Amino acid sequence: MLSPTVVSLLLPLFLLSGDARHAKADPCIAMDTGFNLLVFGVDGKDWNAGTQDTWTSEGSATDITAAANRPPFDGANTTCYLAQFYNAVYVLNGDASDASAVYIYDAGAKSWSKQSVDVPSGGAHTFDTSDFGAILDHDTNVFYAMSKGEVFFLNMGSLTAANGSALSWTDVGAPEAWGDLSSYEPTMALAQNHIHFIGVPGLQPGQADIFVIHFSFFQPEAQSYGSDFSQTHGQTASFFQTDGVQQEFAFIPDDGSATYVINVESNSTQTLAGPSVKDAGAKYFAGVTSLVQLSAAQGELQFLPYTQESDNSAASWTKITSVSVPAGSDSSSSNSSSSSSSSSGNSSATGSSTASGANASSTSSSAASGLSATAAAAAGMQTLMMTTLVGGVALIAVLL
Repeated sequence: MLSPTVVSLLLPLFLLSGDARHAKADPCIAMDTGFNLLVFGVDGKDWNAGTQDTWTSEGSATDITAAANRPPFDGANTTCYLAQFYNAVYVLNGDASDASAVYIYDAGAKSWSKQSVDVPSGGAHTFDTSDFGAILDHDTNVFYAMSKGEVFFLNMGSLTAANGSALSWTDVGAPEAWGDLSSYEPTMALAQNHIHFIGVPGLQPGQADIFVIHFSFFQPEAQSYGSDFSQTHGQTASFFQTDGVQQEFAFIPDDGSATYVINVESNSTQTLAGPSVKDAGAKYFAGVTSLVQLSAAQGELQFLPYTQESDNSAASWTKITSVSVPAGSDSSSSNSSSSSSSSSGNSSATGSSTASGANASSTSSSAASGLSATAAAAAGMQTLMMTTLVGGVALIAVLL
């Protein structure tokens, strides 16, 4: 029998090996052009929850987990964006091992590909992949991001699958009239091909600074929206139209105290109920008639119904039950990484049942293969434990 001293020496090694089997997960949400809700990276799986009328039908979502080229969803602040003209979803920061890459989900083909991207570095023009906010412009299909006060763009063209050449973030410049933004944590929203920045130092309640995309112009004067929302960090989501550019966006402060919907046509704001789940790290996505919140930490997925150009003061948040999101889904993942590191792959899903467990990403084709994977995982764990035990005993022998 091992003495208490031996056990105390071995325990940290077992704990370390356990931690190594798990990675930080960061699920995200988006919609396709049919406004089916897509939930990515929950316990190593992806789901199509269908349209808004089915979200409260328990367990009705379809597993769309594809094996090849899928991101592991383990990055810092993974975010998903819909390219409406192309029925493609772009994922930023979906891969901790390659933070600059953009993963592309072709919603029609149900396939993933990984696009390599170069980032500028050096001095004030460094794009920090761990510290930025971004929007995807509707008409141009160009990303605009702010990192440490500098604005950059990334042209996605008409990509629904990665190509063989790396794309590049290009420096636009800094809005000098807005003051020093080097420590500003961007809260950015898109509407009418303008980027609206909330929380910029010096702004008054209910205001936003504006970057005009088509003229690459930083508007020197702030815009007021007839409200008193605080100049604080938060999350945003732009309401899509069935045709045309977004005209309204939602702003949810990190404290979840309210949901502000800003209309940039009328320069007005509706103040609606804040989400019942208070989570500064929650993800949001808006379709035409709803705003969706995903709180991976608390295991909650809910939506706020919304009618554009109408009074929504009575709207309330409703739980989505078509997809199950376990609490703590942001704390660990099954590391379902892509089966190929190629930047130009475009392999489609071969089934709907995905193997789970450490580093499981390929689609199971039979129960036998699933059992084999389980047996292999068990054997690997046994080997790891024995290796850890031997290493621990060797260490003790040296110490003694």
